Amino acid sequence: MRGPDGMLPAPPHDASGHTWHHTDEVLIRITRDGVAAVAGDPGYRTTMPVYRGVLTDQEIVAALSWIKSQWPPQVRARHDQIGASARR
Repeated sequence: MRGPDGMLPAPPHDASGHTWHHTDEVLIRITRDGVAAVAGDPGYRTTMPVYRGVLTDQEIVAALSWIKSQWPPQVRARHDQIGASARR
């Protein structure tokens, strides 16, 4: 749901959110470059920050690893299946 400023909030990164539906590669790109860049929509407005120049790719991977460690086992397993399917 958009906020009063018309911007979408950053998504929840727990099992209730959509984060786990994306491959690791997409999650890294979204975190580093922003949703608008990854979606190819410069008009996409969100409060989720862009971390290019703030965090290194290694730091982004570490942050995402921690987030994923908080997911229930069944969500983590499904995320791993999504990643494996994308690599085929």
